[in-house]
Amino acid sequence: MRIAFFSDIHGVPSALQSALAAADALGFDRLVLLGDLLYHGPRNGVPDFYDPVKVADMLNARKDAIVAVRGNCDAEVDQMMFKFPMMADYAVLESGKETFFLTHGHLWNEYRMPPIGMGTVLAHGHTHIPENKRLECGITIFNPGSVSLPKGGSRRSFGYFDGESLRHYTI
Repeated sequence: MRIAFFSDIHGVPSALQSALAAADALGFDRLVLLGDLLYHGPRNGVPDFYDPVKVADMLNARKDAIVAVRGNCDAEVDQMMFKFPMMADYAVLESGKETFFLTHGHLWNEYRMPPIGMGTVLAHGHTHIPENKRLECGITIFNPGSVSLPKGGSRRSFGYFDGESLRHYTI
């Protein structure tokens, strides 16, 4: 199974459109959304071209491929905009030999580990900084970065699993 990982879209349709075009070119079976889909949050300011209704429409058009979790900026009212569930704090996705624990990162992360076993990939966003590292305990930390509001000197990005390995793509 090929998986595209998007996080921290924050209501910016132009960034989402670019990420979707790049992911479509790679091909994917599942689109994992790691939270913060519509609202930009009080610390980020209003991003350019902010249009959460358009973002919801773009994602709803792909609802059958989506697995989503709630971010710290997502609210119950946001669920009303979507035709797929997006309010769970985590989800587990199996892909061949890989097990992915999907979460936003504000509750579960490298410093507050969920109850997962060795060999699991802990996929989360929240920091807006891409990361791919294997811990001594055998758990892989994978952060696709942010589709719209990169931080820490990173660029807009998303993650991709081709069935064998995880990597980042800049937008």
